This record gives sequence, structure tokens and C-alpha cells, in this order.
Amino acid sequence: MEFDEALEYLQGRLRMGVKLGNDRFLALLDRLGSPQNRLRVVHIAGTKGKGSTTAMAASVLSAAGYKVGAYLSPYVYDVRERVQINGEMISRDDFARWVSVIQPHVEALEGTDLGATTEFELKTAIGLCYFAEQAVDYAVLEVGLGGRLDATNVVAAPLVTVITNIGLDHTEILGETLGAIAAEKAGIIKAGIPCVTGVPVGGEAWEVIERICRERHAPLISIQPPSDDAGSLTLTTERRTLRGVQLRLRGAFQAQNAAAALTALDSIGLEALPLVPNEVVQRGLEAAWVPGRLQQVSEQPTVVVDVAHNEISASALADALRTYFQAESRRVILVVGLSRNHDPEAFLKPLAGLNPAALIATQPACRPRPAEDIASAARDLGLPNIATVESSVLDAVRFALKGARPDDLICLTGSFYTVGDVPPAFWQNLSNK
Repeated sequence: MEFDEALEYLQGRLRMGVKLGNDRFLALLDRLGSPQNRLRVVHIAGTKGKGSTTAMAASVLSAAGYKVGAYLSPYVYDVRERVQINGEMISRDDFARWVSVIQPHVEALEGTDLGATTEFELKTAIGLCYFAEQAVDYAVLEVGLGGRLDATNVVAAPLVTVITNIGLDHTEILGETLGAIAAEKAGIIKAGIPCVTGVPVGGEAWEVIERICRERHAPLISIQPPSDDAGSLTLTTERRTLRGVQLRLRGAFQAQNAAAALTALDSIGLEALPLVPNEVVQRGLEAAWVPGRLQQVSEQPTVVVDVAHNEISASALADALRTYFQAESRRVILVVGLSRNHDPEAFLKPLAGLNPAALIATQPACRPRPAEDIASAARDLGLPNIATVESSVLDAVRFALKGARPDDLICLTGSFYTVGDVPPAFWQNLSNK
């Protein structure tokens, strides 16, 4: 099977939708030799920041000289972003080879009561099999959706679990309260394994996580708030105080993600992970990178792309645009495309505080929320100069650029799919003009 055939087969599984629960996936992994049982895992869940936290933890371990697998969810530009070793995506040949290996087992299970393997399960199987085959020293796994019933939750004894934060997202699947969502994400907590969280102590979500940790005799470790002095971070754990960290990933929220990554690694028993020296930790944190997180792709006009897709991440994005791009003193144009399961009004409210001069509503090619839904929500919020471009995200970006002045700030946001619909080559060509 060639890569394009493998990709077509994988995308064909999208028709299976989201089917939470791991009986089917465990049966598939059993047929593949249970690769998850050969991995030493850092398992990361949360409403926001889990991708950056995964990248940072993996980068620190890589800087320490280990062979490190990172499983990221979802991808932005290339499906192979999901499966990386020491920052290098799985090759097209290895991707296609593993799809070929897994395919007959998928089809064998499809004829049983367990039913059809989903696209996410197949991608997760590729990652686990590849990491086991390559004998990585550590695997850092980002949860896809929730935690308890997510396909990544097949590791019986991870080294540490992380719940970055809890917010109202995917409520139609995970529940409509912070407590209900916390219970789903806390499903990754394992008996006797430390759990690190940035969830505020004493709130509804924290009480759920604390109770589950107590029931499972899992030490609960709260992240100590990082301090930020003009972009120079101080991070504190029970094992160290690290000063002078300057992250490549921008945004005040990234400081909390860095604290989560470091606290998680410092919570692993020394027999499983010897203490990583401060200078190595700093090098790893500062090198960490994932695309689409407050990423500036053009200068005149300034264009920023960000994969914010819910209210909590939209609020963080609005703050970051103020801090890093002086959004309150310049003309802002928003280009917004959402996935079908996200609420346009809740997403737009924090961004409306930027007083944008214009909003272009669009829709990604995959799982789109109709652009008119976004435009309608924008009108209800009183935003001016609303346009709708349904043909493609790229056309919406071109429309925004056509009406922009050199000193304007354009922000493309709303989902991973929205950002990913504009190829990097487009931004490269734009910058070279």
C-alpha cells in the first residue's frame, strides 16, 4: 500500500464517526501484539493546552537524550504530525506500512459484534505500534476526546497522568457541567499513579478529580503557578525551581503548559526517569513547537493563525492578541471557521472584546459548522462588517487580505481544520511578496 492509498483508507474510516469505549480497540491491539504494554507513557488530558503540554514534555525528554514518541491530537497540516519520534514525523513509507499491517485486523473485527474501527482508533494504533517497534524510551500521549473512553486510555500503568484544565467543551458527549467533564477526563487516572493537574483547587472540577484520586490511591499534585517577568518564566516543582525560561511558543497560557509538563516529569519516580538537569529542561522547553498556536505567518499585514476552538481557548487567544500583537491599538479582522459541534456565540464573545473592524465567517472542509451560523452569532453580538465566504477557508483568507491595510491584524481561527485548510506554502508565498 502506498501512502496516498493508506491515507484514503484512513479517511474512509471517518464515516464511522466517534465511538467512545475501548473494548473494540483493545481487541484490535491484542491482535497486534498489545504494543501499548511495551511503552512507558506520560498520558495528558485536558480541555485546553494538552497538545502544547505534550510537545513540551516530549521535547524535554528528547533534550535529555532519550528516544521519545509523541502522539498529538489532532493534526494541523499533515496527518503524520500525530506520530512523531524526537520531533520527526513518521515517514510516509512507515505510515503506509503500518496501515497495511493493521488493515486486515480492522476488517476481521468489523465482522464481529465489536463493530467497525474508527479513524481515531486506527491512527492511535499506528502510533502505538510504531512507538513499540522503534523501542522508544518514553511515549507522551495526548488524549483525543475526554479521557475515560478515549482510545489512548489503554495503558494500564502510565508513569504519570496529567489533566491540564477543565472547561465546557464537547458537552454533548462529555456532559454539561464541569464536574461531569472532569469525571470523564479523570478516567485516565490509574491506581497508585501520580496525577498532575492545573485545575483550580476547591472548585467543582477539582473536587471530582480529588475524589477519584483518593479512591484510586493516586497522589494528586497541583501545578504551582508559574511567574512571568517580561516573558522570562520561573517554574517551581517539588524537585526544583527553574528560572529564566523563554518559550518559543507564545501566549501567557503556555507558561501554565510548561509548568504542567515539568511538574509531570518531576512527578515520575527517579527509578523510571532520573532527574533531568535544569539546563536540559530549559533547552527542551524552549525548543518545543507545535504549529497553529498563536503562529504569526505574515508581517504586512500581520496575520496570526490559532487553533482555538472553544470559549476558554478563544478567551486566551483574545488576551494573547492584546499582549503580543497590540490588538487594542490596531484594526483587527477576524476570519472564523468552526467545527459543527462548537457554539459560535460562546466562541465569538471573548473575541468581540477586541472590537474587530470586520469578521469573515467561513467553514472548514471537514466537519464544518455553516458559515452563516457564525455570521448570525456575530450579528447578534453587534459586530460590524460581517461577510460570509462559504467556498473555502483559503478564499476567506484571500478576501480578508484584499480588504486589509499593511498595519492591520488578521487572525484566522476557530478549529484545527480551519487553520489546516490554508497550506503553509500559501503563507510562505505571501511572505516572499
